[in-house]
Amino acid sequence: MISSNDFRTGVTIELDGSVWRVVEFLHVKPGKGAAFVRTKLKNAQTGSVVERTFRAGETVPQANLEKRNMQHTYKEAEQFVFMDMETYEESRLSEDQIGAGVKYLKEGMDVNVVRWNDTVLEVELPNSVILEVTETDPGVKGDTATGGTKPAIVETGAQVMVPLFISVGERIKIDTRNDSYLGRE
Repeated sequence: MISSNDFRTGVTIELDGSVWRVVEFLHVKPGKGAAFVRTKLKNAQTGSVVERTFRAGETVPQANLEKRNMQHTYKEAEQFVFMDMETYEESRLSEDQIGAGVKYLKEGMDVNVVRWNDTVLEVELPNSVILEVTETDPGVKGDTATGGTKPAIVETGAQVMVPLFISVGERIKIDTRNDSYLGRE
């Protein structure tokens, strides 16, 4: 159990049979009446956001999330196979369970798989990945780093906007949180 007074951004709680993550919170003490905590909660499974008010000191069950370090070993049909790095057990996850990060998932990549009651909530990729450019327009003499950008397709099939001087075969660093180019490797 966790008190509403202990809410912080990122804390996970169980409410109405699902897991909610505190996105924002505000402790309000009006001049008249009892104090309360106004929160914005995001459902960890569906992504929906709701605003909810709790009385100050009200207790709610805290969600016990299990975070395991796993390695993506291979893809079989529509399933991605991950190996737990401690127990060496295999888990199969679908593209829906992995989410938007699937476009940067490469064999041999270490990820964190967050579970709640044996339900996969999210797959956390590293903040940045290094991938090889497989397709892009050719660079032209005179293209500069401060010039424009062009689309490039990397080895996993993801499309990223890169500077004009990047050519096919180069390895680039990509920020997985906002799909942006960080530099050459």
